[in-house]
Amino acid sequence: MSGMGQRLEGLEWKCAWTSHIGCMRGCMEYLGLGVSEAWAFGGTGHAFVINTHPELCPSGPTAWATYMLHELAPNIGCAQTIVHGDKGQGDLFAGAQKEAWDKVREAIDAGVPCYGWELDIPEFYVINGYDDVGYLYSGPSPAGNTGPKPWRELGDSGIGCLEVYKVEACDPAPDGVVVKQAIAKALRHAEAPPEWVYPQYRSGPKAFEAWADALAEGKAARFGLGYNAAVWEECRRNAVAFLREARQRLAGRSNGLFGRAIEHYTAVHSKLKALVTAYPFDGKAGAEEVQSQEGAELMRAAAEAEAQGLEALRQLAAAL
Repeated sequence: MSGMGQRLEGLEWKCAWTSHIGCMRGCMEYLGLGVSEAWAFGGTGHAFVINTHPELCPSGPTAWATYMLHELAPNIGCAQTIVHGDKGQGDLFAGAQKEAWDKVREAIDAGVPCYGWELDIPEFYVINGYDDVGYLYSGPSPAGNTGPKPWRELGDSGIGCLEVYKVEACDPAPDGVVVKQAIAKALRHAEAPPEWVYPQYRSGPKAFEAWADALAEGKAARFGLGYNAAVWEECRRNAVAFLREARQRLAGRSNGLFGRAIEHYTAVHSKLKALVTAYPFDGKAGAEEVQSQEGAELMRAAAEAEAQGLEALRQLAAAL
């Protein structure tokens, strides 16, 4: 580290396909919050989200407005302050870059962890320090990069989005509130609301149906197929684990409805797990496209189970 600077020792991301949750978990662990992986995925609603492009573009897992995570995070004891900017804002964007740089340095100096978008590749990264050039970070860099990322370059990319989060501990909500509000957001996301889901992308059962169509028609990009499968398998695995943890925390309350939701999301997870086995992520995959009737059948079955799972969540939320 040259010149001025500061680094928070021990602050690292938690390795996850879903880098947003991996970064949140890294920050929460640094703050000493006892939050399980499943509670982080489920309590923010992310465990129940799916967002896909009709041709399985690898942007699917991150190309949606993740406001629900920011809004639900305090429920699991993780309050967030966000600085957001868009490259298309012109002079305002430069102001957002400066604001992010100032607030991150202030936070790091105070021992407060941060994370942000696209410090390297288009994923989320824990920001664990800074020097006189820019941000130091921890995250899913294929080359093992840790910075510095020049602060004037943050958000200045093809995507053109600047997002930086400061994470602080807060009092968590009661378990019943965590579950009920996470379900409410998950149900809303499945309806593809325009404020969260961008044009051309699909959510809920329709995301699995579009996935099935892409496989049936030979339009599923191999790189995106493996990446989407890995991300959404991780999410549904944690959806099952979250529901089991919630049933334990809320023992005696709606056990039957929890059981029904667990059954359906276990079915969704099993289909995604089979697809991950058939098409593991290949970071070297080129522009080839995949056609698979067997894969299409898996995703159509996943769509049906997802619809049943959402209905079980709807009934569970009402009962709570």
